Amino acid sequence: MSNFILVPGAWLGAWAWKDVAVSLEERGHRAIPVSLTGMGGVVKPFEDIGLEDAIGDVLSAIESGGLTDVVLVGHSFACKVAAAAADRVPDRINTVIYLDGMAPAETGEPQGGTESDEFKVEGMKIPFPPEFLDEAAPDVRGSMRDMLVAKAEPCPVRYFREAYTLSVGYDSVREAFIYCLQGDTLPWLLSDRKEGESDDAVLRRKLGGPFRMIDAGHYPMLTMPEALAEALVELKK
Repeated sequence: MSNFILVPGAWLGAWAWKDVAVSLEERGHRAIPVSLTGMGGVVKPFEDIGLEDAIGDVLSAIESGGLTDVVLVGHSFACKVAAAAADRVPDRINTVIYLDGMAPAETGEPQGGTESDEFKVEGMKIPFPPEFLDEAAPDVRGSMRDMLVAKAEPCPVRYFREAYTLSVGYDSVREAFIYCLQGDTLPWLLSDRKEGESDDAVLRRKLGGPFRMIDAGHYPMLTMPEALAEALVELKK
């Protein structure tokens, strides 16, 4: 049995992982969905919420349960949260799985911060933009779309803006990846394709571990929870 800690991306909370958690538990594993500070977790003024709060939420889930053999899953922006948390407790980590987001590029240098805002900012928070679904998650439709728009929480803007730095200890952490064929992350990864190179060849060249593809948009935990749970189990060590 492995301990899957499921970290949601921007605007989501632990609720988004409900069906994936059920599927993982049916496969004999423990599933621990996390809500990050400001997005269903600890309540603080948005101006006081930074990346360290999110990292602390994940570490608290690991340390409060005394967990080992942790499969740490970060979705979208939370890939950097998962990477930074794994760097603090590498001996507890089985695998970090990056779900439709960017894995760390290097150790010892700041990374993952943004100097410009991709989404509209109100004060120190980013409200959920429903139009984001049109490009990144075209398979989220009808009542599911209505539910997501209704439950999405504003995201603290510092989660996007703040960088993180990994120690050399991160080099011992095993990585794996899942990308969504209908999402907007995979095209970016494939943008430097060499002549005659297949999608799989590009990803093998660029990624530091095994990977899977899911025929879903950016939110497979909502649209394809069974397939996602199966991929997560396959990718753990």
